[in-house]
Amino acid sequence: MSTTSTAVSSPATPRAFSLSDLTLVLIVIIWGTNYTVVKESLSTFPPMAFMALRFGLAAVAMAVVLHTREGWKPLPRATLLKLVVLGLVGNTLYQFCFVMGVAHTTAANSGMLASGTPVVTALLGAALGVDRLRRPLAMGLLLAVPGMLLIVSARGPELDASTRQGDFLILGASLCWALYTVGIRSIGPEVSALRITALSMLTGAPGVVLMGLPSVMALKVETISAGAWFGVVYSALFPLVLAYVVWSRSVQAVGSSRTAIYNSGTPVVAALTAWLVRGERPTWMQAVGALLVISGVLVSRRR
Repeated sequence: MSTTSTAVSSPATPRAFSLSDLTLVLIVIIWGTNYTVVKESLSTFPPMAFMALRFGLAAVAMAVVLHTREGWKPLPRATLLKLVVLGLVGNTLYQFCFVMGVAHTTAANSGMLASGTPVVTALLGAALGVDRLRRPLAMGLLLAVPGMLLIVSARGPELDASTRQGDFLILGASLCWALYTVGIRSIGPEVSALRITALSMLTGAPGVVLMGLPSVMALKVETISAGAWFGVVYSALFPLVLAYVVWSRSVQAVGSSRTAIYNSGTPVVAALTAWLVRGERPTWMQAVGALLVISGVLVSRRR
């Protein structure tokens, strides 16, 4: 009787720091530093050409990795159809909305509007019965999302008619990513994270490449710097191939909602990288925001 009483009254304790948590931190670092890598590359690379080349390279790399590791195994028709839909939503539509959104709005607006993605993911997961919105996760979101807003709003977002088209596209990109993340959870453990990532990427790649093909054909190779070409390769192999596989594996292991909250750490890494590489010194608002994000992630991991 006393044992039961003690167990009920004992405070919530953090979950043990697992391999899934470690890999999610790695994802945050890769995606956060990728903002600076891409920004440097786009100084000499047309955005649509950059998008098509890096995604085409990533799709080829994923196909090679899948063939080498697991081979080409048939899947049930229903599962294959889900992966096709995930590819169109999480890759074709997402890439288009993200790239065109950034092109028609400011970087600050993009970061602010995308900051709600963990919330959208958690609500979608709960609404569709894929994940439960537990109290620690809800409390973590209440800390992490305002923290993200502080980080990106320090750059001065401007929501007006001139950026409206881009703003709506960024919101569309956030919704696409949330649907993709929740959709991964619905596939089930019988399909590996590698196969989910590879097949959804291969089904989404044709649309992405076709959208950027005119820009690729008009590309003047002699004007592209060596650093920009490095950016294409890096952003294809690490933020797309490696990070997508780890993201899918984490969603399968710990759920879409708990995985998505780690996304809130991406602006923290992006701000630190911009400070170290581009000399963009963080403000006090960004420092406070970073503390809120870290606190939110830690709170969400409580039992």
